[in-house]
Amino acid sequence: MNSNPSVAAARKRRIFLVDDHPLVREGLTNLINGQNDLIVCGEAEDSAGAMTGIAKTRPDVALVDISLKNESGLELVKNLESQFPLVALIVLSMHDEALYAERALRAGARGYVMKRESTKSDLASIRRVLEGGVYISERVVNSMARRFSSSPKGAESSPVERLSDRELEIFRLLGQGRTTAQIADDLHLSLKTVQAYCARAKEKFGVSSLGELLRAAIRWEDATHLK
Repeated sequence: MNSNPSVAAARKRRIFLVDDHPLVREGLTNLINGQNDLIVCGEAEDSAGAMTGIAKTRPDVALVDISLKNESGLELVKNLESQFPLVALIVLSMHDEALYAERALRAGARGYVMKRESTKSDLASIRRVLEGGVYISERVVNSMARRFSSSPKGAESSPVERLSDRELEIFRLLGQGRTTAQIADDLHLSLKTVQAYCARAKEKFGVSSLGELLRAAIRWEDATHLK
């Protein structure tokens, strides 16, 4: 019987948005604020803003883009999980869930949503994790089941899957045309550390030069942006 608008608003679950595209944040804000039980309490375009904003607003859920500009969304998820364990994390991604969903869950996310999915999936994922569940597609569930039931000697399906999270992030940035020096600056790593990651990635791809790894990265990055 309480008709006080401020009391009704206080009952809404609070959502924080992390995405480097203003139009994406605007669209999600309009979608979420149009619900009776949800409200956007803050937003950020990068890791630093996310850490500061979430510390101030203490949301129930944070939606995190895995492909922040020149940053690692996976590393941000790991940091958020460590710093704010009570905030449920949902990863938004344009990348194939077959490669990234399991990584996101291992990093601490409770949900994984492809950006090309309908807005119903965004809302369903938020409500699922608020109920204490995990939101991933049936495709990912089946893929994980097959992996666990297969022989431990079975080979990974591709060199990309054998990359560690950090190696994959560097591989992705190489595919976007970043140099190793730029990547070191972007990820706040030493150049020698980035070169070491590249060396391990070359071994996993079976190539001997950075140029060959770069070409593989460009092909992969181009493929991930195809419909």
